[in-house]
Amino acid sequence: MNFFASRSRIPAWTPLALVSALSACFIAPVSAQTHNDKTLAPVVVTASRFANDPAFSPIGATVITADQIREAGVGNVNEAIRKIGGVHGRQNFFGTQDFSLDMRGFGSTSDNNLVVMVDGVRLSESEFGGAVFSSIPIETVERIEFVRGGSSVLYGDGATGGVIHIITKRPQLNATHGSVTAEIGQFNHKAVRASVAKGWEGFSLDANVSKLESDNYRDNNAVDQENFSGGAQWASNEGRAGLRVDIARQDSRLAGGLSLAQFEENPRQTFKPDDFASIDTDRYTAFIERKLGTWEVAAELSHRERTTNFGSDGAPSSIFKGKQTQFSPRVRNVTAQGSMTNELVAGFDFLDWSRDTDSTFSREHATQKSKAVYARDEIHVGPARVALGARHEIFDKNSIDPVGGTNYAKSHSLNAWELQGSYDVTSMVKVFAKTGRSFRVANVDENGFTPVFNTPLEAQSSRDLEIGGSVGDASKKITARLFRHALNNEIFFDPTAGFFGANVNLDPTRRQGVEIEASMRLATAFILSANLQHVSAKFTDGPNAGRELVLVPNNTVSVRLNWLPGNDQTANIGLQWVDSQRYGGDFDNTCTGRIPSFTTLDGRYAKRFGAWELAIAGSNLTNRDYFSQAFSCRGGIYPDNGRQLKLSARYDF
Repeated sequence: MNFFASRSRIPAWTPLALVSALSACFIAPVSAQTHNDKTLAPVVVTASRFANDPAFSPIGATVITADQIREAGVGNVNEAIRKIGGVHGRQNFFGTQDFSLDMRGFGSTSDNNLVVMVDGVRLSESEFGGAVFSSIPIETVERIEFVRGGSSVLYGDGATGGVIHIITKRPQLNATHGSVTAEIGQFNHKAVRASVAKGWEGFSLDANVSKLESDNYRDNNAVDQENFSGGAQWASNEGRAGLRVDIARQDSRLAGGLSLAQFEENPRQTFKPDDFASIDTDRYTAFIERKLGTWEVAAELSHRERTTNFGSDGAPSSIFKGKQTQFSPRVRNVTAQGSMTNELVAGFDFLDWSRDTDSTFSREHATQKSKAVYARDEIHVGPARVALGARHEIFDKNSIDPVGGTNYAKSHSLNAWELQGSYDVTSMVKVFAKTGRSFRVANVDENGFTPVFNTPLEAQSSRDLEIGGSVGDASKKITARLFRHALNNEIFFDPTAGFFGANVNLDPTRRQGVEIEASMRLATAFILSANLQHVSAKFTDGPNAGRELVLVPNNTVSVRLNWLPGNDQTANIGLQWVDSQRYGGDFDNTCTGRIPSFTTLDGRYAKRFGAWELAIAGSNLTNRDYFSQAFSCRGGIYPDNGRQLKLSARYDF
């Protein structure tokens, strides 16, 4: 079979016409440099949603750099967050690498309690289905920052578990660079990725394409993905502006769930041989940043169209067509007086989302509109930093379905706030703390299946608290955090509600625990890193008081050893242990079994030959049969992959 002979659904056109039409609007405020600078001023994106100096890096954040991603040899953003960042991931049912990421123990609703941003544009969805990380070219990622815990002031709905911010590289001036990677592996896995960027004086273009085909571990779980990402930007030390187009096509076969007996008999089997799904996403973004003395202005305007198709061979499918437009203008002012530096950020977030359903059971037209205003001020005095922020957001939700009978309108007026700070006790010791309030609103799918028909759920709120500290420097460092989230009206699926179960607002619940990150250079060529999370997720009031919430392992541990001898060879090996957890349907804690704990091992060895790199990588090297996703007691099991070996070749230019 010709790898590229399969159906391609990525449009053949390029955004050049759009670039030409809008270029005049952008060139004036951010014209090319007139001096002899060969590189633009170095910047990093921080918690303030602005490019900034590292002095204002997010308090208590975890950062994954492009070098770490390269050394680990990971092929996608989701894998980098799990393997390098130590974030617990749960197998999805599409057969892709877009695992559900769980920060702070939110179990089956983890996707809805986590916000994912790409260069300031919200990637998280207003419906079931997490962010499609696989649409982000890994070669373009400069760094990944994730801030654990409540972050609704700057990022709004669903940021109780935390925020993952993916920052892409900015093309170099007067340079052309890129790479081509080809990969083959077990289960008929084939993948190709290509990336190129060209920079001139103040102007740059980049393009990235990828193609993946795999039969995957289970029967009827094949996946076919195609991605394109490209952009143009004008930049100088005074600012930048540009356009991006991101197109993703994903076709999957759906293997379905298994009972525990079926899993033990053969974890690769399927009892859903005809089921399939596809997700097509188009995203268009315009952005601008401009310095005006001590002030900076910035904005992103993004439009996303997403079509999801679920069905079975020979039967009518269900089609969901969603559209989302975001506009995020904001300003920032930085002033310095003596040893004090003050950063003030204020802005608006506008979001307009809609979805039309076409199926035998529904013709729903659902909308969600939100508008928010926020402000955050941070003072940096010597070794101390203090930040205070607040957000007010209004949501309007509507749904009309002449077939299913849905007809409701619901509004929310919500507030979030935060107070946080840090203090450098010495150059090697830092302490930090934060407290605040975060929120989340029910998405359209949750509101469509409530105990009382046409009665949407109330908003979820959380009182967030975290204290922590770090000791060490670049050669050895350990960071620890104690956290607690006290939630009211948590939005969750209760299988005991109604006849089939329903989405409800829970009685008060709480997540609390400890997180530890550590890294150490053992010798010149060896770096050891580790991540540990202990979390308790329980009801604190009502008839379920004291009971555990489901799909939350009490403990997760990941350890990784990197070998970097500096002689064109690299190797790494990683171990992850996940504690046992309650089955997804064990809401009342009566199931006599638990999802068993498991340990997995992965590794990679690579050798460079000039511009070429050849590598062999393996996941689940011990070929452990295990699962991390199960929706009912001893059932609804989605097995994780068995051992898989991959060979890759990469050429850099």
